[in-house]
Amino acid sequence: MAQVADPQPSFLDTPEGRRIAYHRSEGTGPGIVFLGGFMSDMQGTKAVQLEKWARGQGRAFLRLDYSGHGASGGAFEQGCISDWTADARAVIEAEATGPQILVGSSMGGWIALLLARAMPERIAGLVTIAAAPDFTEDSMWAGLNDIERAKLMREGRIFLPSDYDAPYTITRRLIEDGRESLVLRGPLSLPFPARFLQGTADKDVKRSVALSLLDHATGPDMRLTLVDGADHSFSTPDCLALIVAALDEVTARAAV
Repeated sequence: MAQVADPQPSFLDTPEGRRIAYHRSEGTGPGIVFLGGFMSDMQGTKAVQLEKWARGQGRAFLRLDYSGHGASGGAFEQGCISDWTADARAVIEAEATGPQILVGSSMGGWIALLLARAMPERIAGLVTIAAAPDFTEDSMWAGLNDIERAKLMREGRIFLPSDYDAPYTITRRLIEDGRESLVLRGPLSLPFPARFLQGTADKDVKRSVALSLLDHATGPDMRLTLVDGADHSFSTPDCLALIVAALDEVTARAAV
């Protein structure tokens, strides 16, 4: 993910004692909250470019680093899905005013769905980008062989190769906590405009995941856009324009 210069973030100490870094831009509502992916941070191209667009529109915008990510405190290996969801919720409750449109990228899409389930009264709409709901179970655990699973359960962690700078550290806690946070195994109501964006050349999240999400969730206004040739980063000028178009559409249709 491309890195850009960033001013010093603000920090929030959560009830769980985690120190979370965030950037907030004032503006009109509904506000926009960007939720990044696994081992990502709030200085990525999508987060920064969407913030720039929101400022140009006079829209409120919030981006954050989960604990163990980016400028936030804590060790990545100690975190899990429920921790990172709680981090995002704490920042939203403390720093965002009124209904919010959640923009969730990859793991952030899963976290956005968890937040939509936990606090629907604060959600005006949803845009997901290569959403990866339930990936700890359906991708990580499912992708391990018996020897790797036994090692993970015995030693508490395992290292998997990554296309990025460092290998993924998968912990037993991440897998077991993920099973308590699954969203595709039970009711998932999205009672607001929801737009799902997915690239056909995504090597990390298969298009079948996006189709499963569309088939599984219930809501009055859900649409899936498949983008031919787009990869997991979904950060080209054309892809960024599609995200903005989805935000415009969700905003226009949101009941706030």
